[in-house]
Amino acid sequence: MIKVGIVGGTGYTGSELLRLLVRHAQVEIAAVTSRSDAGTGVADFHPALRGEIDLAFTTPEAAGLADCDLVFFATPNGTAMNEAAALLEAGVRVIDLAADFRLKDLEVWQRWYGMTHAAPDLVEAAVYGLPEVNREAIATARLVANPGCYPTAVTLGLLPLLEAGVVDAGRLIADVKSGVSGAGRKPSTALLLAECGESFKAYSVGGHRHQPEICENLRHAVGVEIGLTFVPHLVPMVRGIEASLYATLQQSGLDLQALFEARYRNEPFVDVLPTGSPVETRSVRGTNLCRLSVLEPQGAGVVVVQSVIDNLVKGAAGQAVQNMNIMFGWNEATGLALSALAP
Repeated sequence: MIKVGIVGGTGYTGSELLRLLVRHAQVEIAAVTSRSDAGTGVADFHPALRGEIDLAFTTPEAAGLADCDLVFFATPNGTAMNEAAALLEAGVRVIDLAADFRLKDLEVWQRWYGMTHAAPDLVEAAVYGLPEVNREAIATARLVANPGCYPTAVTLGLLPLLEAGVVDAGRLIADVKSGVSGAGRKPSTALLLAECGESFKAYSVGGHRHQPEICENLRHAVGVEIGLTFVPHLVPMVRGIEASLYATLQQSGLDLQALFEARYRNEPFVDVLPTGSPVETRSVRGTNLCRLSVLEPQGAGVVVVQSVIDNLVKGAAGQAVQNMNIMFGWNEATGLALSALAP
């Protein structure tokens, strides 16, 4: 059993981490931090955890994080890069759920995130935590950069096609929709029910910070330059991401179903659906699964991949727990054997 700490336990990803970790057979939650809510019982703040945890939030300074085996950062961008080094020096392993260590190109990172990186020496050492690509490196990593939610859904959907070299890597389209929890818990007028309910909109059409993460991730995985049009949308639901992905085929007569099934045959959290099956976010709600469907409509030379995940689980906290399991040599599914919440 290991001792873990969670830095930033009041947001949606922190809450989801707690939901998963309180039942994890190999974990003792030693500390949960929040500067603004220090002294408040974790279960008082998160009533769903009543009877599951008896800790109170503490400040990071009082949390004894250096005594943990692993610390999760469920914090805004810019926090982990200022605090991870001291923990790593103390022998603590770190998983950052924000974007501080996801991009290797610091110039690109600083342009998209609008700040100077405080720990550039750690960026190269960090392992991008997408198990389906980097499982071996994750196993020995000291610092893991947990992927973004959009990049997880898009990367898993496009990866088999790019690895096989059967599509034009310079003309990819990702039309992606997310529930409002993807925007975090911070109050915002645009996320009020009266503002986003019964509505549907694209946003950041001119450029979204997850686009360079997707492109860098795919480029590293397959060794070719990536041209991607990425358009995110906000839909009036709490959880879920649906990515409709389009690519131009460079070969005809391909068995795309067999290609995807072969790529993900041994992946515990990727489910390739039978041809023609409906693809719904509700089928993965509350789970660490990515479900995929692949089709070439009318045999017209364009492949359509549909990818669905729960943005708070496979897109955040669940993938972080999956990475933790790999890092400590446990069964990858430990604590993640979750059925979808339906209806």
